[in-house]
Amino acid sequence: MSATTTVPGPDGAASRLGWALADSWTMTRRELAHWARQPVAVLVNLVFPVMLLLMFTYLVGGGRGVSGDPTEYLVPGMLALTMAFGLEATMLAVTQDLGKGVIDRFRSMPMVPGAVLVGRSAADMLQSVVSLAVMTGVGYAVGWRWHNGAAAALGAVGLLLLLRFAMLWVGIHLAMVAGRPEMVTAVQILVWPVGFLSNVFATPASMPGWLGAVVEWNPMSATATAVRELFGNPGGATGSWAAEHAELLAVLWPVAIIAVFFPLAVRKFARLSR
Repeated sequence: MSATTTVPGPDGAASRLGWALADSWTMTRRELAHWARQPVAVLVNLVFPVMLLLMFTYLVGGGRGVSGDPTEYLVPGMLALTMAFGLEATMLAVTQDLGKGVIDRFRSMPMVPGAVLVGRSAADMLQSVVSLAVMTGVGYAVGWRWHNGAAAALGAVGLLLLLRFAMLWVGIHLAMVAGRPEMVTAVQILVWPVGFLSNVFATPASMPGWLGAVVEWNPMSATATAVRELFGNPGGATGSWAAEHAELLAVLWPVAIIAVFFPLAVRKFARLSR
């Protein structure tokens, strides 16, 4: 889908905001159009975390060290893992556009430069909402429940999407640094250990002391623990500062990541093809 060329409008903050919103919506529609044109890729992104959840629920076994239903421990952790691993899809999409020269073509048009990044982030966040809905439905089917009411559940969803938004900017920046889809594999080699070095599948108390301490300070662990608390699921709390202040860390970690990688991504985008 080709981008609509924007003709600069009259001066004024309101007018500039209008053009920026119009260009951003054009880029968002372009990304959403890929869903219809590449349904297999969308389906794979939705099915893969579901397969992980089912595998750890019925085959491998998750929730080691939990006093209570291990499924209720595992599902919130898998929701956090799905949000963090979304950066791989972001990286792949951006590197593909870079490799085809699509982004250079957009940057040569009379449009708001940041619209490309806004469109990418908006589409990825919408896909994350769909992923959360699918994972929640599957979790419910395998026996997971939340117990603290709708308001707390919405708070948990908000923390999950905040983590996804932070990882989105990590993915955009790393994609522009890598420049090629082949380099996504190298990032995956790093992302997977970080993802599993968390309390998604097992409690820190069930690990060696030094490893459990490292795990508790993983940003993904903070989100997973906070989400479990909001859902009213067993958390395997250890009494450490990180565990007791998980909701605070679930906000501070993503905000810190955004504060670092958002300006890096914007600066890198501005310097492309210079």
